[in-house]
Amino acid sequence: MSWETHNHAFLAASLRRVQFLLERHAEPSRPAPSDLPPVDEDGWPHWPDDAEAPPTLRVLCETFRLSPFERDVLLMCAGMELDSRFPALCARAQGDSQRPWPTFSLALAAIPGAHWDALAPHGALRYWSLITPGTGTSLTQSPLRAEERIWQYLVGIDTLDERLVRYVQPVPISSSLVPSHEELARQVAATLAAAANTGELPVLQLCGKSRLDQAAIASAAAELLECELQRIPAEGLPGSRDEVERLTRLWNREARLGAQMLLLDCHDLESNDTERAAAVARIVASVKAPVLLAAPERRTTGARRTALIDVPLPRAPEQHGLWLDALTDRLPPEAAQELQLPESASTLVGQFDLDSSSIESAVTQAMGPLMLVEQPGPSQVFEALWTAARAQSRSQLEALAQRLEVRATWEDLRLGEAQLQQLSEIEMHVRRRLLVHETWGFSPGGWRGTGTTVLFSGPSGTGKTLAAEVLTHRLGLDLYRIDLSGVVSKYIGETEKNLRKVFDAAESGGAVLLFDEADALFGKRSEVKDSHDRHANLEVSYLLQRMESFHGLAILTTNLKAGLDAAFTRRLRFIVDFHFPDKKQREALWSRAFPASTPTHGLDPARLAALNVSGAVIRAIALHAAFLAAEDAAKGESPPGVRPRHVLAAARREFEKLQQPFPHLKEFEGWE
Repeated sequence: MSWETHNHAFLAASLRRVQFLLERHAEPSRPAPSDLPPVDEDGWPHWPDDAEAPPTLRVLCETFRLSPFERDVLLMCAGMELDSRFPALCARAQGDSQRPWPTFSLALAAIPGAHWDALAPHGALRYWSLITPGTGTSLTQSPLRAEERIWQYLVGIDTLDERLVRYVQPVPISSSLVPSHEELARQVAATLAAAANTGELPVLQLCGKSRLDQAAIASAAAELLECELQRIPAEGLPGSRDEVERLTRLWNREARLGAQMLLLDCHDLESNDTERAAAVARIVASVKAPVLLAAPERRTTGARRTALIDVPLPRAPEQHGLWLDALTDRLPPEAAQELQLPESASTLVGQFDLDSSSIESAVTQAMGPLMLVEQPGPSQVFEALWTAARAQSRSQLEALAQRLEVRATWEDLRLGEAQLQQLSEIEMHVRRRLLVHETWGFSPGGWRGTGTTVLFSGPSGTGKTLAAEVLTHRLGLDLYRIDLSGVVSKYIGETEKNLRKVFDAAESGGAVLLFDEADALFGKRSEVKDSHDRHANLEVSYLLQRMESFHGLAILTTNLKAGLDAAFTRRLRFIVDFHFPDKKQREALWSRAFPASTPTHGLDPARLAALNVSGAVIRAIALHAAFLAAEDAAKGESPPGVRPRHVLAAARREFEKLQQPFPHLKEFEGWE
């Protein structure tokens, strides 16, 4: 016979014995029926010695330490759900046809070994919500109901309580982990197993950027411990203290009924959400079962002991293997050979620092557009992969900074040879980062200092932001301009928190950070005269440390290089000075000021170069001149187009805006 058959027979025999107790209470002279199963001195029916596991009723009673009386009260309530004869029998035993339900009063009168502790709120039946009293004039007369989760457990149906389902989410078992994460999973399991032997379970914190990697490690650890892992997003917790208390008690009951582990995911928990933070603290303090807490960084856990395990992203060789495995599974062999998979994977790993799920998602995303191409070439495949990897690293930054559309190329820059050479070297440093730091061993201690931080300094309008766009376009990345109004806060510590979010979100490598007007944020530290000076200095000190550990490309622009803190000099890989354009450079800028599709008549870049203005002003003059020409064309001027008078009128307007007199130049004499 199967365990299910044995368990059903055991439960049926136990219910039959309680049914007889109610029958005897209704008719004291009633003899024992012939079908009454034999039981031992504790009221247990026979259970075969060779059964693969004990019956659920016995497990439940031992787990919650139920007395024989409490066991029979629970069976009396469960019989209402499992045996159609119980309602009428309860009514007959109480002598009232209007009361077809069990009560404590009936149990105290009909079941031997009765004790009043079974009715107490701290008693197992009520504390663990094995049964629930209904509304009534008194506790002893109120209807009793077995919890659905409990009677289903007794018949062998092992599912979560429906009140928990709204909060928890099962975590699937990860099919595979990279070797470093496999080792972490074994470490988690060993830590929890060792703590279980001491009787005091710590809360185990998994700290790192990737919640998916943390969940996969927790799932693998649960599998090693033969537990089932359930995840609760912290932002979805109830705010009420009473609701949190009920949730915690239900989970403790669930953990006793089966081997369960809880993963509290705090990645989306806002720093100002004090209610949910308090709920997390109460759950951590009250759950008497293994608790894992996943967060970007360590959280306070009150008095409960805490074990910390850092979960870094897969190492560069492991990410390389993940790219290879994902691409090998999806690309035909001939396409994989043409793409030169190892080299392509190395290029992707050299730029993007992604977790295993993001790599898998990037490959899936890239395959979509390629399906529309009959025979995609290696360059098309690689471009699709690069674009997908960039998209995977984009999402976290969208809410923290402004993404700029970049289309500028080297031809749009008109700089000196020295500046162009420096920009080319910056591009080289970003592209060859992995080879130099990882393969050639320039960073044996990790990624600290492997990023590229550069300073673009010079007057306004000399091409600093344009140069950042050109670099970003060449690298095939996204450019994010950091909005200082959204970062700098008057509240102590908030600026550092906001900056940390920006840097952490950009660590995946798919973005270039642009700090415009950086002197406002990276200013010199001052002599401490009051608390404001102290905290301002702390902000700058934090930035110095964070930029040193950042391994992406960060570009700072400033009009006042002298205003920057001197400690930044050591941390800046490049300092590129942007000078006011000379006449030759201005002529080149004017030659490209008007798009090829814009009609022009009689414009001479050499004569326009006599205006001593920056590249940004040249673009502004050209744009305004185009609008003036468009208005004249609408009035019937033929042929339409931008003429010298439009440019000169626009230039005068621009000089007025700059509060400067328009120069009288011989180049413009008689030129209209």
